[in-house]
Amino acid sequence: MNEQNRTTRQNSPVTVLGLGPMGQAMTRALLTAGHPVTVWNRTAGRADGVVAGGATLAATPAEAVEASDLVILSLTDYQAMYDILDGATASLAGRTLVNLSSDTPERTRGAATWAAGHDAAFLTGGVMVPAPMVGTEAAHIYYSGPHDVMENHRATLALLGTPRHLGQDPGLAQMMYQAQLAVFLTTLSSLMHATAMLGSTGLKAAEALPELLSFTDSIGAILRAGEETPGAALDAGEHPGDLSTAAMMGATADHIVETSTSIGLDLALPLAVQAHYRRAVDDGHGQDNWTRIIDAIREPR
Repeated sequence: MNEQNRTTRQNSPVTVLGLGPMGQAMTRALLTAGHPVTVWNRTAGRADGVVAGGATLAATPAEAVEASDLVILSLTDYQAMYDILDGATASLAGRTLVNLSSDTPERTRGAATWAAGHDAAFLTGGVMVPAPMVGTEAAHIYYSGPHDVMENHRATLALLGTPRHLGQDPGLAQMMYQAQLAVFLTTLSSLMHATAMLGSTGLKAAEALPELLSFTDSIGAILRAGEETPGAALDAGEHPGDLSTAAMMGATADHIVETSTSIGLDLALPLAVQAHYRRAVDDGHGQDNWTRIIDAIREPR
């Protein structure tokens, strides 16, 4: 790429639809890099900060779309995209929509088909950091969709966070996003459950959480120590129980349920965990590794 083309790519216009904290952070990152940015939001007042920083506020979604070949959406869900763009479909042809909103993989696949029906290219994305980290070295974003579309806009999208393209299927990025959030949200719930357990003894959250967070930080290292390539044995259908067994972990799950019951806590989370281990033991896999619980998750009864 010659210097003139490189400059053109760096300064190419970008449109951002949706100005919650994430949309605002993306807009600021693009402006800082020198891109002209056009924005639109249902509540126009949310644009005041980024407009003061150099963005242009469009009067309508159609006007915003027409301002750029690359249109980034940061909305509540995919229905919001249809609500906003159904009146601007005549402006979509030849443009690329990059939807970084959260929804299900099936809805993202449907959105890709909808975009293609209006002659627009489509990428699905999942932002894996909170808004204050957008545009920093710690930020990364999963994408899926056509490889050539990803490569055409990789340099611009990299300004938001390191792009990780998972493949052609538009649902892949959303599936990875939801999978990581499944880990994140259940971890948050388990931290609050554990804090409540310790609180029943009089231990303040300010004392309990640092200990719990320290343990949370070590879980990855603990799991990696048990297998050179985490997941390889699972892919091979192997569950060696030399380090831990489903029966042993299940007994611990029983103790957590009993303790939580005795102090009057909500049992939804510990009962769900207990059920996974009981299924593994009941199916005759008590001496297999704890990973055997994936059977109950894959094929619920």
